[in-house]
Order: sequence, then C-alpha cells, then structure tokens
Amino acid sequence: MEESTSFFGDPDPIFADKELLRVSHLPQGDRIIGREDELQSLAKAIKDAQRGGTPNNVLIYGKTGTGKSLCSKYITRDLANAGAENGVSIGIAYVDCFQESTETQTIRTIAQSLNDPETTDITVPHSGVSTSDYYRRLWDILDARLDVGIIILDEIDKLEDDNVLMQLSRAAEAGKVSDSTLGIIGISNKIRYKDTLNERVKSSLSERDFVFPPYDASQLRAILRSRADAFRDDVLSGDVIPKVAALAAREHGDARKAIDILRYAGEIADEHDSETVTIEFVDEANDREEQARLSELISKQPTHSRYLMTALALRTQESSEEEPRIPSKQVYSAYQIVCDREGVGPLKMRRIRDLLSELAFLSLIEQDRKGRGKGKGAHTVNELVDDPEIVVEACKS
Repeated sequence: MEESTSFFGDPDPIFADKELLRVSHLPQGDRIIGREDELQSLAKAIKDAQRGGTPNNVLIYGKTGTGKSLCSKYITRDLANAGAENGVSIGIAYVDCFQESTETQTIRTIAQSLNDPETTDITVPHSGVSTSDYYRRLWDILDARLDVGIIILDEIDKLEDDNVLMQLSRAAEAGKVSDSTLGIIGISNKIRYKDTLNERVKSSLSERDFVFPPYDASQLRAILRSRADAFRDDVLSGDVIPKVAALAAREHGDARKAIDILRYAGEIADEHDSETVTIEFVDEANDREEQARLSELISKQPTHSRYLMTALALRTQESSEEEPRIPSKQVYSAYQIVCDREGVGPLKMRRIRDLLSELAFLSLIEQDRKGRGKGKGAHTVNELVDDPEIVVEACKS
C-alpha cells in the first residue's frame, strides 16, 4: 500500500504570519498609522482613570475601516497598563452590539468580561438569570476587584433600547457602585446616532465626540507596509501595495478593505500556485473583497434600509441612463412596492430621507441635489455605488 499524503503538511508558500492581515489582529502602537491625533484625543478623554478617577464617556463616529475599534482597543489596553503602574486596577469590557443587542445580552457580556470568579466568588451564567440580577452581579464584580471599568460598545447604534446606557452612565451617581467607577466608549458608523437618544440619556452620558476621517492613499500605503511581514520574503511584488492602497483610497479610504484585498491577493496567488503575489491578482482580490464587504455591511443595516437599497437597485436596473441617479420620490415608490411584497407597512417619507442620508454616509449610495429647472427648485437624487445585481443579492442574503 502506498504511503498516504497529507494535504496539510507543506508550509505555507505565501504567508509567514497571516494573522497580521486579520481584522481581529490588534497591532502594537508603532503599527497604528495615521491616527496619532485621534489616539492622543482619546487618551486625554479617559486619562483620569489611570489614577482611579472617573473617565469621560466618549462617542466615536466614522465610516467602516477608519480605525475606530482598533484605536479604542489599543488606547484602553495602554490605559490599563498605565493604571497598573499606579496601583490602579482597570478592567476593559468589549461588546459587539450587533451580536449582543439586547439589554440582557449586553450586561451579561460586560459582567463576564470583567469578572474573575476566583477573586470575586461570583458566577455569571449564560442563562437562567434575570436582567436585574446580571446588573447586580456586575456592580458586585466592579466593587470587588476593579477601581475603574471601561466599557467599549462597538456599533452602539444596534442596541435595542437606551436603558443600558442610562444604567451604566449613572451607576456611581445612583449608588450602584461605591468602590469603583465606570467609563463608556461608544462606537458608531452613524453620525446622527446621538440624535436618537432621549434627553435623559444624553445628559447622563455627557460624552466627548470624536469623528475619524477616512484614510488617504499615503496612509493606506504605510498601513499595508507595516503589515507586509505577513508574507514570506520576496513573495510580495513591489507594485502590489501601491495598487491596493489606491483602490481603497479611491473608493472608501477604508483600511479594513485594503488589508482584506492584500490578504485575498495572497490567497489567490496560492490558489494559482504562484510563487509571487503580483498586481494581476489584485483586481480579482478587489472583486472578492467588494462582494464580502457589501454583504457584511448591508446585513448590518435595519430591515427598512435593506428594502431601500433593494428599491434603489430595482429603479437603477429599470433606467436607460448610463449612470442612473434616482430621485428620492421614485426610490420611495419602489420601496413601497418592496414593503408590500414583504408584507410590512412602509415608513413615512421623512424617515426614508433620514435612512437614505445614513446610507450615503456609509458610502453605500451617493446623494446629490439636482435642479428641476428654472424656478422649480431642486430635489435629491440617489445613485448606487455598487452594481445593482450585487446589491440585490447582498440584500437577499
């Protein structure tokens, strides 16, 4: 009998450390490019925590891939280290509110992240406990083992209600904790997120606001070069990184997109049994990333935003223009048809205008004001950024 051959025995011919090209990878400070000012601002906002004081609450806005989560995770890790040098115990809890959107899920995740059962003698079960009991256990955990708790709420706009923000931001004031304090870092792609909060929550948060701008091409090139050691020596062709950076800068200024394209290009080179990652693989990698990015981004949108994207895609397919720009009223009429097909009631036109503006902020669509003619005013027109066929499929999935 012939000796069997393993499909997994050979070393990776392309990648030396592929984890450097994963979104979940948290780099060292010298690998965080183009966000020195933002890191400095965040540090100033929460610096009181390093000596046991109450940090400012922070809301961070910006499009996908602008470093919001990365900088929040890095600066809080640095804060915890600085606190330890001062004898201050700082705990960090990270919550992806897209995955943990209910009040119970959010508080349970925070309590589990901050807990050390051997120190506190407190358990935080996954189920079988009421929301109020999760809160009680969280307060006990904070007082038992931490001077300061920092809670990062990523995609904070996905929380189902504001009560969790009210409870967390007023914990010390309400006497829920006595030997510790809390700070909140909220992260959102929606620039108008704060407008959705009730006045009591706005007042209790008293937050600092920061907006992260998209990266430019030179910053994206530097980010990619800082991660080039993900590849084996002499594998990466010299023109690949400039090409990838130019693609990402032209479309979104999205570092996540750029890193994903670079990783996909390496994977495609491996699939073709090529010893070198060349520029020929970049366009195919860009198409692959585009479909993955669009599906992920659209999947995170509210139901009626997805209906709107479908409606705009359908109107775009019906148009005879080379670059269709659809007036909002026409989008709304198609949206009503989509809602009827799905068996749900449509939102009012005023709310639809807000949702279209949010989609434009996320670069899923582009908006412009177009004149109707002399003395007839102007109206808003909407244009898809991606092919309508891809959009329709992404909305379905």
